[in-house]
Amino acid sequence: MSLQEKVHQIFKDEFGEDPAYIVRAPGRVNLIGEHTDYNDGFVFPMAIDRATWIALRPREDNKVFAISADLEDKQNFMLDNLVRSEKTRWIDYLIGTAWSLQESGYKLTGWEGVVAGDVPIGAGLSSSASLEIATARAFYCVSQFEWDKATMAKVGQSVENNWLGLKTGIMDQMISASGVENRALMIDCRSLETITAPLPPSTVVVIMDTGTRHTLVDSKYNERREQCEAAAEYFGVGKLRDVDIEMFEARSEGLDDLPRRRGRHIVYENARVLDARDAMNAGDAEWIGKLMIESHISMRDDFEISSPALDAMVDCANAEDSCYGARMTGGGFAGCAVALVKADEVETFVQNVTACYTANTEHTPIIYISQASNGAETVYPQ
Repeated sequence: MSLQEKVHQIFKDEFGEDPAYIVRAPGRVNLIGEHTDYNDGFVFPMAIDRATWIALRPREDNKVFAISADLEDKQNFMLDNLVRSEKTRWIDYLIGTAWSLQESGYKLTGWEGVVAGDVPIGAGLSSSASLEIATARAFYCVSQFEWDKATMAKVGQSVENNWLGLKTGIMDQMISASGVENRALMIDCRSLETITAPLPPSTVVVIMDTGTRHTLVDSKYNERREQCEAAAEYFGVGKLRDVDIEMFEARSEGLDDLPRRRGRHIVYENARVLDARDAMNAGDAEWIGKLMIESHISMRDDFEISSPALDAMVDCANAEDSCYGARMTGGGFAGCAVALVKADEVETFVQNVTACYTANTEHTPIIYISQASNGAETVYPQ
């Protein structure tokens, strides 16, 4: 049973009729461009074929009643009495989305529905953004406001920044709202302009879950952002986006070691994303792979957001001849790595990397081939 069928059936069992709407919003894997988003830089993610689904119908009052099919939990809240929890629960992402929409001036209608998803939690694949954007899409269906992808991405980012207290950038919500089937999406995180690019011919993206988990709110994520802000202040710019490699190399010697290394990652990572755009348009898989490898080394050594498990996974992947390049992906410290692999050798790649990683760590990996999907959409009624 697909997730669409699952939420539909549970809704029918719970409420005695078919849902009025079914919506979905995908998670994402970032191919290159890590921690550049909150520095107003460039990123190159793709929406993946794992998503949050919501089957719902409008209510006549201002209550939201939601059932988590995955957690077998029922929660509700009133749109005129939105309260933060001391400890974040799944429903807080719905409450935060309602708060952010209302703060942005949207008049909301209540609804009731069933939520389910298959984006792994804490794996660096943006399960939270998927839930936020799916919730925004649910409110869009019942409240009949205009759907603007960039605006909805900002709504989702505000949930993270202002409701949950995590200083994330806008990449995750932007790709969940704006993904394009069979395409990666380069996002300018300052202008929110996007361009699509196909993956090189005869290649596939492989997501490699290390089996380790992070909680970004409790991690060093906010600390990294503060270090980047310190580096930007040294250069006299608002964001590190405005520092190119030439400026960095000419003027960075006066920085303390830590902000210098943090800044170096961001400056060079932005350049790698722009190179990746050219490489994808040229269909040059080897060039993209080289950039991915360089990106991982930078995240490991300069930004220091990798982990022994992530390094082991990346090393196992890069040891395979069928792999053009691999890197950790997401906020860091745990979660997933991503690899660009020859399509006709991917089954052997998965087998070998699984064996290698299992032999070198105490963790059990989950490895799967991912297809690029569309961003948030209403799938029922069509």
